[in-house]
Amino acid sequence: MKLQQLFPFLLLAVGTLTACNDDDNTEGIISTIGEDDYQYVGRQVGNFLAEEWYPGGKLGTTINTTASCYEDETPAIEEAGLLNAFKMGEMLFEHDFTETSTASFGGLGPAYVRTSCIDCHPGYGHGKRVMSYNADFRGNGYLLVVYHPTDGLNSDDGPYITEVTGMPQTRATAPFLPPVDEKGIHLTWKNITAMESGLPMTFPDGEAYELIYPELSISIDAFNTSPKPSNIAFRLESTIGLYGTGLLDAIPDDSLKAQYAREAAYVELNPSMWNKEANDWATSAWYTLADGTKKIKRFTYALTRASLQDGAGANAIWNIPNVSRSDRPYLYTTAAWAQAMSENPDVIAKIKANPNSPYYHDGTDAGIAEAVRTLLAPTTHQFNNSYHNFKPEMSDSLFWQYMVWHRGLAVPRARDLNDAVVQRGKQMFNEIGCATCHRPKWITGNDQYWAPDMIKANHRPLPQYPNQVIYPYTDMVQHRLYMKNGIHGSWCRTTPLWGRGLSQANTGADDRLHDCRARNEIEAIMWHGYSRKSEAFTSTERFYHLTKEDRDAIVKFIRSI
Repeated sequence: MKLQQLFPFLLLAVGTLTACNDDDNTEGIISTIGEDDYQYVGRQVGNFLAEEWYPGGKLGTTINTTASCYEDETPAIEEAGLLNAFKMGEMLFEHDFTETSTASFGGLGPAYVRTSCIDCHPGYGHGKRVMSYNADFRGNGYLLVVYHPTDGLNSDDGPYITEVTGMPQTRATAPFLPPVDEKGIHLTWKNITAMESGLPMTFPDGEAYELIYPELSISIDAFNTSPKPSNIAFRLESTIGLYGTGLLDAIPDDSLKAQYAREAAYVELNPSMWNKEANDWATSAWYTLADGTKKIKRFTYALTRASLQDGAGANAIWNIPNVSRSDRPYLYTTAAWAQAMSENPDVIAKIKANPNSPYYHDGTDAGIAEAVRTLLAPTTHQFNNSYHNFKPEMSDSLFWQYMVWHRGLAVPRARDLNDAVVQRGKQMFNEIGCATCHRPKWITGNDQYWAPDMIKANHRPLPQYPNQVIYPYTDMVQHRLYMKNGIHGSWCRTTPLWGRGLSQANTGADDRLHDCRARNEIEAIMWHGYSRKSEAFTSTERFYHLTKEDRDAIVKFIRSI
């Protein structure tokens, strides 16, 4: 029996049938240190409500807190009878795709970012920091960001280049060359010697901290495209944890709007998301889904996606291994890469030596080049039967099972809330202002989720999380921290903190922030105060002046929620 299946039993065992009620009754509050927390799970302890033990609510929390907890299904999966579909979706996430298309798995390439999803999400969590870029390194969650800088080469924002895909590919199947050759990617880690804000790098009590950041360069010769790009800059962006995203998808747009409106009164919000004059959504805040439905963007650091079912995961299962499906029947490639491959004599020669190649066409150099150019281009020309009919490689049923899994990943329960140090940490976290952006609590709506036609038309259900009190510790809003070598114009959505204290156990690393530059909580917090322009500078400055005891209490609190 999976641990999360014991959820109802444990509630009864500790006499907490009303554990998820949000009331102000303080009778029977417990505050005990150094004892096993299991006897307190589901009970109000100190300044924690009973419901805070279950960050994902009754339907979204696993009580498992071991090294496998990021992989657990939510109780909603069990309630909906979707466990078999969840397990099949899990297989898709962990599967190493290959070139050979099969009835179940296949269709890697011809250009790709990784061979499997778990390559970028070690233990289902945040990507790991690496010392050199290598797609074969399991746990390297880095995606390249290659863009045209809008304000000089040091600009941290600008439109993505068109010569390579938005998630640039560094691998390709034979006989092709990768759009970006990894040998030309140079990653170095730099040490911060002084904070731009003037905050010393030693706390008043003498304890020092260190900050590092990545610098990335890519040789123009590494781009196997025609034409090659120019006027370009580079950043790294790491993957984040997958668990609990179904619950974030269930937060109503109206609740998001209320949060934006509250914050707009005292802080400048991203104008691409919020129209300050109208005190309403900006036009570009709306995302148009496949059937024309409009939803507010809420996923990814850059807030580029609105629905989980058309979000980062639904996108990644297509564009990371380049596996096509009925709603995305074309390759994730660029015309510039297709043109370069059609002009490469070695590629043409290797295809010419293999009459069984789908790119062989009539066997002439010109015919092969035309087939390569046509079939590799990101258009519906892949269905031109005069060359080869590239049929979707992932069935609608498999994609549904993948989305059952993605929407069904549970949040691990909180730990040690009965510990007075953790309770002190929560108090200080609130007092210095961290909870302003890392908003603790949300309530999901009726969760009438959006789904693509390939799921709706076949009446295939997904897990639902209606009316759940959840504690993700994010306001779902972008803020600017102005870090050295930042990204997206310094606009990054507040990362949820729930479950992050179990990262080391699940992924083998504690790396944090958008490019894994923070190796622990202290570094992550102090990066918030690198610049006085940072919207979190005041909170960071307050943290800096805390005693070591209080700093450690905040860290222990963050590791516990």
